Amino acid sequence: MEKTLAELAEYVQGTIVGDGTISIAGVAGLDEAGQGEITFLANPKYRPKLEQTQASAAIVAPDVECSGLNLLKVSNPYLAFAQILTLFSQKFHPPAGIHHTCQLGEEVSIGDLCAIGAYVSIGNHVRIGDRTVIYPGVVIGDRVTIGSDVVLYPNVSLLQEVSLGNRVIIHSGTVVGSDGFGFAPVGGQYYKIPQIGSVVIDDDVEIGANVAIDRATLGETHIHRGVKIDNLVQIAHNVVIDEHSVVVSQVGISGSTKVGKHVTLAGQVGLVGHIRIGDHVMIGAQSGVTKSVPEKSILSGSPAVDQRMWKKSQVSLLKLPDALKRIRAMERKIQELEEQLQSLAESGNE
Repeated sequence: MEKTLAELAEYVQGTIVGDGTISIAGVAGLDEAGQGEITFLANPKYRPKLEQTQASAAIVAPDVECSGLNLLKVSNPYLAFAQILTLFSQKFHPPAGIHHTCQLGEEVSIGDLCAIGAYVSIGNHVRIGDRTVIYPGVVIGDRVTIGSDVVLYPNVSLLQEVSLGNRVIIHSGTVVGSDGFGFAPVGGQYYKIPQIGSVVIDDDVEIGANVAIDRATLGETHIHRGVKIDNLVQIAHNVVIDEHSVVVSQVGISGSTKVGKHVTLAGQVGLVGHIRIGDHVMIGAQSGVTKSVPEKSILSGSPAVDQRMWKKSQVSLLKLPDALKRIRAMERKIQELEEQLQSLAESGNE
């Protein structure tokens, strides 16, 4: 595929500085791009590389100038890069059809133009929408509902009574609908609590590789529209994650916790159970959250506190060794002064 720079500018609603008639056949980074490719500058710290790139054009912010290089100026270079990359990306999904090794249960409904790969196992009373792609080794349990334009990569497991919306993407090794971690202690042992709820995943959710999303004990575990979940995340029973939140790798969310809209949980964040995270909250990497968080808060640390306070504490922490040296020196000086005073007092009594 080739597009002129002018066509790309129209596609992303940008303006051109330079030659709009040049042909663009691909997208690459500042270091790797060559003739016929377009690159992008989203982070100002890479500005010097713009002068050295061999790309035919670059996507930049409106205030960026670079003589000798064709520029496509947009208000959000990173978004425009993503849009143009989507335009040029090639999808190599398998062709429509059902592989002869696929195992189908009873009363399975499969939409038009679906591609179902080798050794897929589909249970009873399953509904699959149009144009859905299911890669080899996927396991789909009984009474599962899958929307249209869904992609399930190899070895995904959707256990019984899971529901997926439209345009959901789930990467390899993820398990949706495993039992929640529920046990009642009795006589020094643990009695398993049946997990009879479901998991509901709404439209436009993407889930990374090797994620575990547990079914609810009662009711549902619910991942709302537009949520993006990275690899190696644990989401426990009855958790709710509201629209357009981002959950980064190795996050653990304990049971019955509610996460609001547009929340960002950075890598290795841990949330205890039965708390609420307000809308537009940002929680820094490796933070441990032990209580509910009001909306628009920014937290870091373990236990998590306001990020400004956490930053100050980290600066202070680095100064502790020197402070301890000064304190010990002052203690020694005080001890010397006390000994001198004691000696003077004893001399005065003689």
